[in-house]
Amino acid sequence: MARPDASSGPRGAPEGRVQLLEGRFAYAEPLRLALQNLALGRSAGALAATPTGTAGRVEVRDPDYSPELQGRLGKLEGAISKQRTVKFRYWTISSDEEKERTLNPYALLPENGSWYVIGHDLDRNDIRTFRVSRIRSDIRFATRRERDFRLPPEFDVEDYRGRADWQFGDIVGTATIEVAPDTAWWVERAYGGERNSVDGDVFTTEYASSTLLARWILRQDGRAIPLQPSELRRLSVDGARAARAAHEGAPPTPAALVQEGEAESAAERFAGPVAPERFGVLQSLLAYLLTACGENREGTIRASELVERFSIPADQLEEHLSLLNLVNFGGGCYAVYAELQGDQVHVDKELFGDTFRRPPRLTPLEARAIRLALEFVGPMIAAGAHSPLDRVRAKLEETFGVFELTQTPAPHVGEEEGLVDVLTQAINGHRLVELDYLKPEEQAVVTRTVEPYSIERRLPHWYVHTWDTERDQPRSYRLDRMRNAKVLDASFVPREGFDPSELHSATTARIWYSPAVARWEVEKGARPLVDGAALADKSVGSPEWLVGEVVSYRGEAIVLEPPELRAQVALRARELAAELRPSKAKA
Repeated sequence: MARPDASSGPRGAPEGRVQLLEGRFAYAEPLRLALQNLALGRSAGALAATPTGTAGRVEVRDPDYSPELQGRLGKLEGAISKQRTVKFRYWTISSDEEKERTLNPYALLPENGSWYVIGHDLDRNDIRTFRVSRIRSDIRFATRRERDFRLPPEFDVEDYRGRADWQFGDIVGTATIEVAPDTAWWVERAYGGERNSVDGDVFTTEYASSTLLARWILRQDGRAIPLQPSELRRLSVDGARAARAAHEGAPPTPAALVQEGEAESAAERFAGPVAPERFGVLQSLLAYLLTACGENREGTIRASELVERFSIPADQLEEHLSLLNLVNFGGGCYAVYAELQGDQVHVDKELFGDTFRRPPRLTPLEARAIRLALEFVGPMIAAGAHSPLDRVRAKLEETFGVFELTQTPAPHVGEEEGLVDVLTQAINGHRLVELDYLKPEEQAVVTRTVEPYSIERRLPHWYVHTWDTERDQPRSYRLDRMRNAKVLDASFVPREGFDPSELHSATTARIWYSPAVARWEVEKGARPLVDGAALADKSVGSPEWLVGEVVSYRGEAIVLEPPELRAQVALRARELAAELRPSKAKA
């Protein structure tokens, strides 16, 4: 495959691919550098192909993304690759407590739209999982040693992959749930794996939290009936009754909102992953390293010399060198590449002329960024390259060369790859698509004929935005709920002025969350109240979906307005309390 033209503009490879993740992918900068390095050093494989117009119509949204998250992931990556123990303050959301943790980090894992670090918690002497966005301080090395631990040979990050909400934590039991026949295929697709199984119309799943599993059952709107254990049946029925009671009579009056300054005082806020004044230190450090090498291609400098001369804390020297390597990269090579080796810093001064005759020099972080990018937009890349994702992945992994990528989770895409390919063809050719779809509030798979316009990656799900020709209205569909998608022979003319990303004819609902669940909702964007509760205004395209979502909170979420939605919640909750008995799953 030919090398990409570096002058091809923003839609040229590789920049066109990176644009999909710009500002939303925590590894966006390493990914950009890796693809630039590949393009200048050797063929970038499937990524070097000129992207189709569909690439410009795919949007990626990561609700967990922030500049702070990007900086934290970079520090954790360094600690993982160097096998260094780290310390940080961590907010445990279930207990609302903040404590310092000491961790041997083993792996980073993107799961359900959030990033987690998994490792050995030295204070608890156990393997624990921490959500990176809940780290409340700078991440620092615990010692000055070159290496603090070795990865246990029995550890495999894939053992922690694919957990449902109710499976985070220590497993306490196994539940059996009767599911409707038209729902069983979706349950198997969404939750299939070692922890779960579907046999006919019975879903068997391990659980760490029976309360969260009961929430999932209530959200299925009668298509999932708990069989065992009896505690799960009780939680589900009591939850429906509590939701009904909370929506009968007058709604509660919410407390006052927490002022903005107070809301941010509980967590440390960062200006960004790199303070501006550090670039002055980096510039001086770069000049000093180049001078120390003189006319030679490489050199060695005592680490203590740099610590004393530039007033850099000894435990932060390695971080400064890593940042220096990142910011001075350009043109497919490094002006200087510095690495801390024990008590000495080894400096490799590269020449531009030789760089283009060498294989690309990918850092482990850059290689990992490419592989993790497949988790986010892999199906779109495969569709644009007209190549199966496994083949795209194989070509990229050949490019990774000798870099060690153990404990980087392999991309898991599932059925979405084929659906993205089909929908991409239809979008490019302006062809109608027939969808077999299971809506959250429906009891059976329905068939829809749509005009597809764009695909969106709203983590952790894929969506396609369309115009429903039968309803003559815009509609969005989740790909994991599609049983099948078929491109029809009939074509359509794109509607002038239609923006498929907008939520049309939406209803705004105001929802109050009790202090028992408010912390989780504030994390998603709800506004905290002075009594510990929270308030959120949600744009709702489907009132039926909102009813199921509110009922699932088991009385801890209450619709304040509009009144007609309160009435719908009360009615459906009353019906569910009667339906949630064995052998009553809706067909």
